Amino acid sequence: MAMAAIWTGMVVVSILCGLARGAGPQVAAAAMEGAGAAVELCLAMAGVLCLWMGVMEVMRRSGLAEGLSRLLRPVLRVLYPDFARDREVMDSISANVSANLLGLGNAATPLGMRAAQLMSRRSPGVASDSLCMLVVCNTASIQLIPTTVAGVRVAAGCQTPFDILPAVWLASVLSVSTGILAARLFSRVWR
Repeated sequence: MAMAAIWTGMVVVSILCGLARGAGPQVAAAAMEGAGAAVELCLAMAGVLCLWMGVMEVMRRSGLAEGLSRLLRPVLRVLYPDFARDREVMDSISANVSANLLGLGNAATPLGMRAAQLMSRRSPGVASDSLCMLVVCNTASIQLIPTTVAGVRVAAGCQTPFDILPAVWLASVLSVSTGILAARLFSRVWR
């Protein structure tokens, strides 16, 4: 709700400043151009998301998702020791991490919400250390293939959308590592 008010305020102030400067026709033209660009970007992103959601579904049906889940399980057990024996929670977390690894933030969000719902059953109304760790890891989202960013770059006319991979990998590792260390530190400080 607050973000809606902030964005609405920014748009209104921008329009009023444009009108005050006598640039009404330019403001209207920019608004129409921006709306058209937004629709084009949405269509381009829809194609990329459909492709990778299809890849995720193929992975799930072929058993690759389960294999990836098994590979991730030892690391996830260390990060979420309270839920190491709860297969349903660990499967939800694994699916969330898998979607984040593929750069599918839009797919990872509902999977992360499902994992959070399952985790919150143990301590309703209170965010456990494991739930906080899930939020941190989901927000930092380590990525191997930044499909959403690559899709935006393609829509903007980039010929080599994946040339950013080394920077994405470095930023992902640093953000996730920092988030995990901070979550561990704060879980010990505020006991």
